[in-house]
Amino acid sequence: MKTVVIGMSGGVDSSVAAILLKKQGYNVIGLFMRNWDSTINNDYLGNPDLNNDICPQEKDYNDALAVCEKIGIPLHRVDYVKEYWDNVFTYFLDELQKGRTPNPDVMCNKYIKFDLFYRKAKELGADYIATGHYAKIVDGKLCKASDKNKDQSYFLAYVSKEVFKDVIFPLQEIEKPEVRKIAEENGLVTATKKDSTGICFIGERNFTKFLKNYLPNQSGNIVDIETKEILGKHTGLMYYTIGQRKGLNLGGANDKIFVVEKDLTNNILYVASGNENKYLFSNSAVIKDFNYLTDDRPTNCSCKFRYRQQDIACQVEYLDNNQIKVNYDNAKAVTPGQFCVLYDGDICLGGGIIDKVYK
Repeated sequence: MKTVVIGMSGGVDSSVAAILLKKQGYNVIGLFMRNWDSTINNDYLGNPDLNNDICPQEKDYNDALAVCEKIGIPLHRVDYVKEYWDNVFTYFLDELQKGRTPNPDVMCNKYIKFDLFYRKAKELGADYIATGHYAKIVDGKLCKASDKNKDQSYFLAYVSKEVFKDVIFPLQEIEKPEVRKIAEENGLVTATKKDSTGICFIGERNFTKFLKNYLPNQSGNIVDIETKEILGKHTGLMYYTIGQRKGLNLGGANDKIFVVEKDLTNNILYVASGNENKYLFSNSAVIKDFNYLTDDRPTNCSCKFRYRQQDIACQVEYLDNNQIKVNYDNAKAVTPGQFCVLYDGDICLGGGIIDKVYK
């Protein structure tokens, strides 16, 4: 009997993934990762959505434990708080200070879930590792899940390709409503639990309030990029991303106003009016530190610049030092610091960090 170690997050997806593995005849072992000290800057206490004032991470562990006991598998717990800080959170802060928009979930998959977790699973005797991600492995290649609305291959594009030969994604053919149904039929405590949203270490806390604990807050002017008129004040460039419309607090502005540029030198946040304003669009970008998941190097394929975005047709130029240049028709709000992921149909070719954007 083959052994599978599955990452148990305390959510419904990993819970059902564990059930499916057990039904398929595997020897299943659960492993819960503690990646963040939720008591740091704790403003969770007293939140009516949390039972008995337990911080979310401990609630997740308790839920994971209840699920494992219910389906009859052991649950191990491992602490990666320091490693997460060194490899994910520090990167997150560094990118914000550079005026970019980082994606810590991608880095967490690379350094924690599919590296440290993978090695720990092997110590526990794993033939394979599994998670509750919506993605597929086909002939050793990472592919989109059947549920395209939930597909998470975008977040997995930075993982080392050697790992995928030992990975199982039990939810690869299942759509989310069916996952909920299976959880309910098996009486799991996670059956109706909300999906986690946002950045894992921030959770339901206020983003601005959280970041003030780590980065100095420096307000400055919000300026119309065309008229150069000062429209208001921003609370710090780190809190804004290209294409953002909500949270600008510009009072009576009638048109939809979007963030289009950051000037770090002068601490200015530039905005422009209208959903189709020219400043929001670009037609090429240089991607650095590209992680290749296949040996294919197509010049014509598709790409995503953010999760849930529709695939965009593109032409790729392969440069030195793991850089590529992606050319495309007008795409909206392509943002330095985010990830560009390439696809050939459903096959994920890899991903890298958006470094420079050209308009």
